[in-house]
This record gives sequence, C-alpha cells and structure tokens, in this order.
Amino acid sequence: MSIIKKIIICSFVLWTVSITNIFADIKKVGKFKDWETIVLNESSGKVCFAQSYPVLQAPKTNKREARLFVTFRPNEKISNEISATAGYEFNKNNTVLATSGNNKFKFDIKQQGFAWMTSNKKENIMVKVMKKGSRIMVTGYNEKGSQTIDHYSLLGFTKAYNSAKKACS
Repeated sequence: MSIIKKIIICSFVLWTVSITNIFADIKKVGKFKDWETIVLNESSGKVCFAQSYPVLQAPKTNKREARLFVTFRPNEKISNEISATAGYEFNKNNTVLATSGNNKFKFDIKQQGFAWMTSNKKENIMVKVMKKGSRIMVTGYNEKGSQTIDHYSLLGFTKAYNSAKKACS
C-alpha cells in the first residue's frame, strides 16, 4: 500500500473517531410530530432543547439549514431560551421577527448566525403562544438585505417542550 493511501486511511480513521467523540454526548430523546427533543451533556452541564425545521421556506429557491429552538440550561438557571437560525448570518440593520397570528416577537441579539431574545418575560409569552398555535413564522434578512421567511409547524411542540423541560429538571 502506498504511503499516500496509508495517510488518507489514517486521516479518515482519526476524523471518524473525533466526530464520534464530538457527537457522543448528544442524545435524541424523542420525535413529536414536527418537533424533536435533544439533550446535550456539555462540560458546563446538561442542555435540553426542543427544535424544529421549517415546513416551508421563502424564497423557495434558497434552501437553508433553518431551525427554531426552545432551550433549558439548568446549571445557568436558564429556561425557555428561544433562538432561531436561518442558515446564514443575519443582517445587523434589520429585525428578526417571529409571528404567530396577531402575536409578534422581536429577537434582540443577532450573532454567529443565530438570533435570541433578551427578555425572559417575552420568551415565556412566546412559549404560551406556541403551545396554543398551529404555525409560527420567523422573518429574517441576510447580510445583503434579502428577506427570508421560515414557516414552522407547531404540531408536537407542547410534547417536545415538556420532554425537554423534564429532561433538564
């Protein structure tokens, strides 16, 4: 076997082992219709979250790795932390907004491709709206200023949320 093949095989084996170690502390707790619950065991403690992928994205030609999360971090005394990613870096000059019915929720922090709210009170209200609703839309703008809208089904949200909350209690 040539030295190049040995290096490639060795590199692949090392890569596979390191990827396995990275994901070894991730546990999928359950799938609840359009939502799922995941638990991470990090060095800073357990992190539990409910997450969903969009059922519809606009523009349709721009497929992205978008997700919506509700997270619990008991070691940091954080619950109902709502965050979203649209699969790109958000434009700092435009608002990221979640809308369900007549309810609108503004994300205050946009950093490293994610958006968060700074008010736990607003997050608690949004969780209540999500438990009662059927769909929520997250509108964002990329760095060039183009708008995207991600439509999330809320089917299974309550069960995924309760499962994540229980896993971190």
